[in-house]
Amino acid sequence: MTSWIEVGQGRDARRIAVLAREGAQPPVVWFGGFRSDMRATKAEALDAWAAANSRAFIRFDYSGHGESEGSFADGTISRWLEEGLAVLAAHAPARPILVGSSMGAWIATLAATRLAAECGERAPAGLILIAPAIDFTERLMWDAFPADIRATIERDGVYHRPSLYSDEPYPITRALIEDGRNNLLLGAPIRTNSPIHILQGMRDVDVPWEHALSFVERLPGENVQLTLIKDGDHRLSRPEDLDRLTRAAEAILRRVTAELS
Repeated sequence: MTSWIEVGQGRDARRIAVLAREGAQPPVVWFGGFRSDMRATKAEALDAWAAANSRAFIRFDYSGHGESEGSFADGTISRWLEEGLAVLAAHAPARPILVGSSMGAWIATLAATRLAAECGERAPAGLILIAPAIDFTERLMWDAFPADIRATIERDGVYHRPSLYSDEPYPITRALIEDGRNNLLLGAPIRTNSPIHILQGMRDVDVPWEHALSFVERLPGENVQLTLIKDGDHRLSRPEDLDRLTRAAEAILRRVTAELS
């Protein structure tokens, strides 16, 4: 059953939809991608895995996504990060395992670095990152946009970008681009104090596999595993990809269990 948490104050207040499955700790927490939702294929597969293993599993929709309130066009990385941190505070008091897909991998990594720096006892026990779109607003959008699209964003405040996954274009706002610059990670070492497993398709046209390598290079001293899937696309939602995802979760859980024993 969907539950709700309030994030923000005054005119900025919005209700965030959460699905929380009770079970063994630490909980696994899903961070979805850009314009995705908590009932998408990979999240549903993880929920089925969690149910079969009596594992706590938490998923939520960012504002402007799925069942949550708000307009997608109002979204920024900072806004969606605030919501993710609020969900963790409300539903994941134990050190969680964060699973992030595409944009969700960036937000999950931002959450992990913040928790590791501010309150080490709540730093994630591990991260699983699928096609990690770290810094995508700058590296994969702004830097790749031709001059006319940049001019449109600067002049009109928004560019409606055609999508491979929807009949409706995505609004790419000036606020999204500018706020993204406040959350960039790839210019310095990234310390999460957590083991990380990255799943990356080599036929991903949205997040090139070379981008994942750039991310790995910024993870000094971390226990990092990168799985490159030669015929994998961006979504990595085929049965064999979902099997890789659940096996990655099981591997991190075994590591956590061993550390606690």
